[in-house]
Amino acid sequence: MKCLRLVALLLAGTPAAAAAQQAIGLRAALEARIARAPARAVGLYYRSLARADSILIGANLRFHAASTMKLPVMIQIFRDADTGLLGLDDSLTVHTAFPSLVEGAFVVGKEDDSDSTLYALVGRNRAVRDLLERMITRSSNLATNILIERVGAARAQASARSLGAWSIQVLRGVEDGAAYRAGLNNTTTARDLGVLLQAIATRRAASGAACDSMLAILGRQEFNEGIPVGLPPGTRVAHKTGWVGEVVYHDAAVVFPPDGGGYVLVVLTGGIKEDSVAHNLVADLSRLVHDGVRR
Repeated sequence: MKCLRLVALLLAGTPAAAAAQQAIGLRAALEARIARAPARAVGLYYRSLARADSILIGANLRFHAASTMKLPVMIQIFRDADTGLLGLDDSLTVHTAFPSLVEGAFVVGKEDDSDSTLYALVGRNRAVRDLLERMITRSSNLATNILIERVGAARAQASARSLGAWSIQVLRGVEDGAAYRAGLNNTTTARDLGVLLQAIATRRAASGAACDSMLAILGRQEFNEGIPVGLPPGTRVAHKTGWVGEVVYHDAAVVFPPDGGGYVLVVLTGGIKEDSVAHNLVADLSRLVHDGVRR
């Protein structure tokens, strides 16, 4: 015990001690903000890309993945493109009916899709790269299902787990109502998504060029109500959102401050009834992390 006290005294006033105190203060601020939220659960994963520091709060809690499951699908597409199993300029036919994981088939409709424009192209061919862009930037459910049909949900899950997202589940496409009612859902944790984003940011998820392309696509995200709101204007953010009504709202990002020191931040929320409340919570947590790690 005396030795521990001596070490503490020796460390006092050093940069390491200051960094440790900063991390403790940031964690306390994040936990306090989460405690005020009317949420069933919140999962947060923060990891620096420049240093060894990290903060995990409920990072292994399991949530319905919503559209964040499109992240491992994108990774699989680029891995297949790297090995020549498909080309980004290959054409796939736009269609709306897909096999259900439980029984028969289900049809995806534009009324439940954040991108309705692809439905005007049913029966026509679109390039994989166009479908991929729609899947990520507009969160198109129809594009997602067409791409999952091409690469396979099980393969996307296996690739994600090989990268360290050991508990993520990518079971099926989007809007398979029978599977949803049967409890067969795509699920994830904040840690799972954080590990995948870190693999992309460090160019380990696929080839270096493929990872750069993935970051560029994520950087063109059109839904920016969460993590980006908590950041100074002009901050580069590569991220993927996901939401299901009053069930969940998520945002998973790689943040690149202009002066360096990039980091991964994932915030998953469950059970918040009002969209604006969920958006504000994620934005506040983003702001706290940015300000806390930039000091």
